[in-house]
Amino acid sequence: VGGGGREGTDAKMKYFCTVSPVELIIMQALCWVHDDLSEVDIGSYILKVCGQEEVLQNKHCIGSHEYIQNCRKWDTEIKLQLLTHSVICRDLARTVSIYLVNIASKKVGTYKNFFYLIKWDELIIFPIQISQLPLESVLCLTLFGILNQSSGSSPDSNKQRKGPEILGQVSLPLFDFRRNVGAIQVMVCNVSYKLKLTFVYRLSKEDKEFLWEKRHYCHSHTSSLPKILVSAPHWDWASLPEIYSLLQQWPPLSPLAALELLDSKFADQEVRNTAVNWIETLSDDELTDFLPQFVQALKYETYLDSALVKFLLARALGSIRIAHYLYWLLKDTLYDTKFGVRYEQILGAFLSVCGKRLREELEKQTRLVQLFGMVAERVKQTSGSARQAALQNGMERVQLFFLKNKCRLPLNPSLVAKELNIKACSFFSSNAVPLKVALINADPLGEEINVMFKVGEDLRQDMLALQMIKIMDKIWLQEGLDLRMVIFKCLSTGKDRGMVELVPASDTLRKIQVEYGVTGSFKDKPLAEWLRKYNPTEEEYEKASENFIYSCAGCCVATYVLGICDRHNDNIMLRNTGHMFHIDFGKFLGHAQMFGSFKRDRAPFVLTSDMAYVINGGEKPTIRFQLFVDLCCQAYNLIRKHANLFLNLLSLMLSSGLPELSGVQDLKYVQDALQPQTTDAEATIFFTRLIESSLGSVATKFNFFIHNLAQLRFSGLPSNDEPILSFSAKTYSLKQDGRIKQVSVFTYQKRYNPDKHYIYVVRVLREGQVEPTFVFRTFDEFQELHNKLGILFPLWKLPGFPNKMVLGRTHIKDVAAKRKVELNSYIQSLMNSSSEVAECDLVYTFFHPLLRDDKVEGIDGIARPTGKVGGEVKLSISYRNSTLFIMVMHIKDLVTEDGADPNPYVKTYLLPDTHKTSKRKTKISRKTRNPTFNEMLVYSGYSMETLKQRELQLSVLSAESLRENFFLGGITLSLKDFNLSKETVNWYRLTGKRSHI
Repeated sequence: VGGGGREGTDAKMKYFCTVSPVELIIMQALCWVHDDLSEVDIGSYILKVCGQEEVLQNKHCIGSHEYIQNCRKWDTEIKLQLLTHSVICRDLARTVSIYLVNIASKKVGTYKNFFYLIKWDELIIFPIQISQLPLESVLCLTLFGILNQSSGSSPDSNKQRKGPEILGQVSLPLFDFRRNVGAIQVMVCNVSYKLKLTFVYRLSKEDKEFLWEKRHYCHSHTSSLPKILVSAPHWDWASLPEIYSLLQQWPPLSPLAALELLDSKFADQEVRNTAVNWIETLSDDELTDFLPQFVQALKYETYLDSALVKFLLARALGSIRIAHYLYWLLKDTLYDTKFGVRYEQILGAFLSVCGKRLREELEKQTRLVQLFGMVAERVKQTSGSARQAALQNGMERVQLFFLKNKCRLPLNPSLVAKELNIKACSFFSSNAVPLKVALINADPLGEEINVMFKVGEDLRQDMLALQMIKIMDKIWLQEGLDLRMVIFKCLSTGKDRGMVELVPASDTLRKIQVEYGVTGSFKDKPLAEWLRKYNPTEEEYEKASENFIYSCAGCCVATYVLGICDRHNDNIMLRNTGHMFHIDFGKFLGHAQMFGSFKRDRAPFVLTSDMAYVINGGEKPTIRFQLFVDLCCQAYNLIRKHANLFLNLLSLMLSSGLPELSGVQDLKYVQDALQPQTTDAEATIFFTRLIESSLGSVATKFNFFIHNLAQLRFSGLPSNDEPILSFSAKTYSLKQDGRIKQVSVFTYQKRYNPDKHYIYVVRVLREGQVEPTFVFRTFDEFQELHNKLGILFPLWKLPGFPNKMVLGRTHIKDVAAKRKVELNSYIQSLMNSSSEVAECDLVYTFFHPLLRDDKVEGIDGIARPTGKVGGEVKLSISYRNSTLFIMVMHIKDLVTEDGADPNPYVKTYLLPDTHKTSKRKTKISRKTRNPTFNEMLVYSGYSMETLKQRELQLSVLSAESLRENFFLGGITLSLKDFNLSKETVNWYRLTGKRSHI
């Protein structure tokens, strides 16, 4: 804003004639909340231009400092106050001097307050000429204290001296917005961290000199601008014209690339203004996605009157969604001990301009959050049976709020709740004791809204992790890759509290696995059988399995890139539609949970054999697992292309106060995980090895087992809302189905699904029925019935159950025949026992016909499928730098003469090769007809002309330990038929022609 006098007035009038009414209203709001601008007498002119006289009619108090102070509850007292210090500037050629006069400190005790006056009377001189300082120079003051812990008062006694601790910290601009230097009053607030601002990429002095020297040759590489600006040797007055000229001539950056210019490395106002100008083309949806980073970037603005502040306020006035999330993000940052006052001012300006109706809506949301917080605190503080009473009383008080109000949810402004469903509200049994809140949707066609409300936990890290996963999913979708990710919302609504969306129709892996006992995490079938229970038809199950394959691939990539740790089976969930997703992101960026001196997370990501069972459709590898590997590698390479975006987004959050994102070493984890210097082919090989490492890790299953033990509670059979048997979605009774007159094991069938097993056909005749019904049950399902009967009737003597352990192979006809007799005897004894046992719901649920029983065709089972003769191999062929690259990716549908699974590997030659020097081999894949290799076979030192005269001969063989390796198929490819200047990826059918070499 212009200076005083006639010229200043004319300048102000000219300025106001060139800006929009929205900009003028925002400027008025900034005047109300900031002392630096309070002297600018522009209010009457703005109101006349905008026709908004009613704005000042007792409305502006909403955004006043007093209003914000009432909204804000500090959890810690201000412990130190710097009373006076002055910046003494004689003239532009002299150095900066700081004179500390005195500091008063306040020590808070249990019964008394103690006051100390600390005097230094020291002059601190920085040997820097003011003329050499950028206008955005900031003076940072940090107060340290050294605490001596002594066991005695003697001066000779041994003392344990702790290192210096930060007691307080403050940053302030040396120049005010009028570009003057003067005496400044500041306050030092107690802080718990020291801000470290470093570069993500450490350019050496030589690199910077080279980049700056060649800056005019980099215009075609627009994204290099941040690196060039970082390399500028000086930012003093003399250097600014050259820098600004470069900035003006530079081609516009994309909005996401320009985001880097809002980082702490770039304090210059002209640079930041240019960045905001480029960013203005962001759509509302994109701005909402990146809003947390924009709010953090406000910390790096030297003055409140900045382009970024006005940009965010203007966009909030044009979009309810942006306004909604901006409010909650600003409100959450009020507790920032260093920048809280800045955020108070911006929040005050926002509330001043957003309008009365929106203010009232936001105040209702704030009140609702306060009520939930009080209930959660009360429930958490009580214990035992008193918790349920505390929950009931608290929710009844919340219900009174809804008698007068409908309210939009802070999680999502499109959801409007009209009341609580108190009967459906509960609390979780974890340490934080979060609330499960059920709200009735104001939309009569909308579903019930279920959220979790937590107190005592910082949800900002969960917000950040979920934001990164959402951005990854959008990148995949933009590239045509739908990994069917479950994206749910999380919002921190204040210090150590917040809301999380609950995903319906989902269970934790632990809950699914313990249906098979505490060792369920070591078994392969629980996840598949749980999905089959909710998807009984083959079409439904195939769709659920496909959802699992795609979502599991997305989870593997996302959790690896972000270094999500502390992964156990209680924070991985599965929907009955097959979609897998992760929750609880308290550990990320590689900060693993420790188990003694060992990391609990030993595998790169969670991929267990029960997950592989669903992916493969059984125990043996199939082409479905090859699809899974391809999805993982494709998703990983797509994220690698946007490595700078993720590093910039995380870099902007360095000052957020998250304990696991505090320095460049945390960003380095993501940079290393994305392998930025490798090619896509090399990254594919790298991630394939990660998949193999994760799948082969016993530590993950052991971790799940330990967690099962830790969470184990004896609770008998599942509650009424849970299935009584793992393979039946509902519970049935004698009253529903009718009394059973006769039941027997009729026969058995051999099945392949896809693995060979036997299923037992049970004949059931009920009273009033002429024809019997047939149900089909496996031996494991019979055993589950017996185990749960033992839990339900611990004092009854139940019939003996056949021994599961047999010598030799279990899935053979002789074993099935023997078990048929034993199971029939068991059923007869069970049905002849007391009526309490024989007629209980558990027994009648077991014999109730399922949808899968109606779909069974015939008694002879399903014929074993046969594969295609020879099979196919997938190759990637490319050429660069005088080197031929052959990536052997997958092989499918291999066939052997004896029907046994082979141990395949691949061998290649470049023909002609009389001396057999061109032989290359892959590793051996064990016991599979559908191996995945993703291995690179390299031929170096060949010119393009030479390769045009060569043929690639490929053979697939099975490695045998007790006999000669045998041939499974081969193919010969003439390289002259390939365009070697670009990569070729294709499937090739194997033939029976054996290699002559």
